[in-house]
Amino acid sequence: MKKHKVDVMISKEEINNKVVELANEIEKDLKKSDNEVICIGLLKGSAIFMGDLIREINHPMKMDFMSVSSYGSSMETSGVVKILKDVDEDVEGKDLLIVEDIIDSGLTLEYVTKFLLNKGAASVKICTLLDKPYRRKADVPVDYVGFEIPNEFVVGYGIDYAELYRNLPYIGRVTLL
Repeated sequence: MKKHKVDVMISKEEINNKVVELANEIEKDLKKSDNEVICIGLLKGSAIFMGDLIREINHPMKMDFMSVSSYGSSMETSGVVKILKDVDEDVEGKDLLIVEDIIDSGLTLEYVTKFLLNKGAASVKICTLLDKPYRRKADVPVDYVGFEIPNEFVVGYGIDYAELYRNLPYIGRVTLL
C-alpha cells in the first residue's frame, strides 16, 4: 500500500446531523405509501450509514442487503455489473429504499434499480451519503443526498481504501504522499 494521509473532510457531527435530516425526509415520504418497505444496503460500504439511518426512521420496514461488483479497470468501470448476493426478501409489490455510501458513475445503481424493478418492486428510491453528480455516466435519479463532494478519494464511515478505514467516524480525504 502506498504511503498516504487522511484528513477530515466531513466531521462525525456533520454526518450525524445529516443522517437525522435524511431520515426525517425519508420518513415523511414513507408515510405516503401503504406498501411494505424494504431498505436495501449495498455492501460493504453502506452498512454503517444504513444502520444509523434506519434507527432514525420511525416507520415499519424490513432490512436487506445486496452485494454487487463492477468489472473494469481501476480508473473506469466497464459498466458490467455482477450480483454477488441478491436480496433475501421478496420485493414484489414492495417500496424499496436502496442505501448507498457514495455514487460516482451511477452505472451500478442503474443496473441494480432495473434489476429490482424487474423483480416486481412497486417503487425504488435511492439514498446516498455522498454524491459526485458531475461524474455520472448513467441517468439514475437520486432521491436523497447527504453531501455532494468533489472528485477526491475518500474513506471512513463505511468507505474503504484496500479494506481499511471503514471504521473511521468521519469522511476523510486521502492524499498520497
